[in-house]
Amino acid sequence: MFYIRSFLHSLLHALKNLLPIVVVVGFFQLVILQQVPDDLGSMAIGLLIVAVGVALFLQGLELSIFPVGKSLSNQFARKGSLAILLSFGFAMGFSAVIAEPALIAVAEQAQTISEGRIDGLTLRILVAVSVGFVVALGVFRTIFGYPLHWFMITGYVIVVIVTWFAPEEIVGLAYDSGGVTTNVVTVPLIAALGIGLAASIRGRNPLIDGFGLVALSVMVPMITVQVYGMVVYSGGTGAAAMEAITAQVTEAPAKSGIIAALLDLAGMLRDVLPIIITVLFFQYLVLRRKLSNPKKIAFGFALVILGLYAFVVGLKMGLFPIGTSMAEQLMAMDSYAPVYLFALMIGFATTMAEPALIAIGKQAEEAAAGALNGNAIRLLVAVGVAVGITIGVHRIITGDSIHYYIMGGYILVILLTLLAPRYIVALAYDLGGVTTSEVTVPLVTALGIGLASSIEGRNVLIDGFGLIAFASIFPIVTVMTYAIVSQYRSERRKETQ
Repeated sequence: MFYIRSFLHSLLHALKNLLPIVVVVGFFQLVILQQVPDDLGSMAIGLLIVAVGVALFLQGLELSIFPVGKSLSNQFARKGSLAILLSFGFAMGFSAVIAEPALIAVAEQAQTISEGRIDGLTLRILVAVSVGFVVALGVFRTIFGYPLHWFMITGYVIVVIVTWFAPEEIVGLAYDSGGVTTNVVTVPLIAALGIGLAASIRGRNPLIDGFGLVALSVMVPMITVQVYGMVVYSGGTGAAAMEAITAQVTEAPAKSGIIAALLDLAGMLRDVLPIIITVLFFQYLVLRRKLSNPKKIAFGFALVILGLYAFVVGLKMGLFPIGTSMAEQLMAMDSYAPVYLFALMIGFATTMAEPALIAIGKQAEEAAAGALNGNAIRLLVAVGVAVGITIGVHRIITGDSIHYYIMGGYILVILLTLLAPRYIVALAYDLGGVTTSEVTVPLVTALGIGLASSIEGRNVLIDGFGLIAFASIFPIVTVMTYAIVSQYRSERRKETQ
């Protein structure tokens, strides 16, 4: 009975997170476009399946991965072994990201659109290894108290340099891959690890030293994926990969039958297996202790696998078709103004309901002892996401090179980092990493691909990706700008007193 109530609560929560998307899409369909999609029923069922999948997935996390991960973190912190802590950080970062639903969706899209030139599994492994390395580096930084802003400035200087040399086919995908690594699995695990370590080490400030792991997890995959693209496209892009693929690529071929369903479930098991192996290895071989409730944990992992399966099925039926359909309908209008308005509204609405953002906002309030307001942070981030997605849509419409937009954005971020008060830097970077949810990412990805497919002269692989990257950059800008202005006003008030 308890599990049923918990599932219904998670389902209600998932439906609430879907509501802003439904409201915005409904408004545009009925008021702006004044038409109803032909496959509305299938889309609605797909959205419901997404909600069920997310609910099962979250309940599974609460029963298995979260309690076990928290227990392991506390035990390793008490042991005080640097090698074990770094190894555990790497293993948890890798295993959490390899099973990330949004990364799976983006990798599948990339493989389809590149006609197999980009391998989806290779892309996911590269991103997961990057995040594992970064979490270990972040643990090291927290333990020794090194300032985060030097890590971030150095990292983004490297990102800008690599972007200059990277092939245009990979740039948007690389930034999107970084943006989707911090999501429903990784954010709670990574944030809890950083804040927990900072709170347990004398002389560390949870707000300054505890945040930042999420930001590092976004940055390094951008570098590794672009390097991967240099290797993949070193022999030239080829005519096939350079063709603009139609919007139908966003719809994977429908599978049917029990065998196909079982194969898909086996694929989900493969995706979650790294987390299970990591937990069992550190629990039994490193700590040499038994799990407190193995049956409950096993049930939780089963729910995670079923939830992932339902989530992917729902994506193909609901969110991908909605994004593609909206793009096609909006591009068929005489003016681009509705496209910009849709990008602005969908970015703001979905971010305000983002559960990971709400959680980080509450953690920031607690860490700052009331000096920061969680609701104000959410509003700033939502404005940043709305502006970022709108600018990204403008880039697709005009056909401008993503290189200059991304490089300009991160040069601005680096300058703001030098000017911003130290207490806000780590939090601002983390907020840029939690803005893209398991619901928003597929919709925004499909919107970008749909726009690139609908505009003559655009290449889906080059122009279709990148919206998630813009959604991650501009919240950093808005939060840091707000902190700089607030500090300036505070200093002016002190001078006049």
